[in-house]
Amino acid sequence: MATAEEFTEIAMSLAGTEAAPHMDRTAFKVKRIYATLHSDGLTANLKLLPDEQEVKCLTHAAGFKPVNGG
Repeated sequence: MATAEEFTEIAMSLAGTEAAPHMDRTAFKVKRIYATLHSDGLTANLKLLPDEQEVKCLTHAAGFKPVNGG
């Protein structure tokens, strides 16, 4: 798994990405939020299409799980 620093580095490497506070998280966005990193640095949320989410959860169950309502 990536560390919080690695996650931030990867997110910020995407063209046009900005980081901004979002509740108890840091949001990464290009026009719209595509990822958030919890302030504890232990969890992150990614905005995925439903089929992408399903594949990630099935193939990498230790690192991905769906979010209720997400």
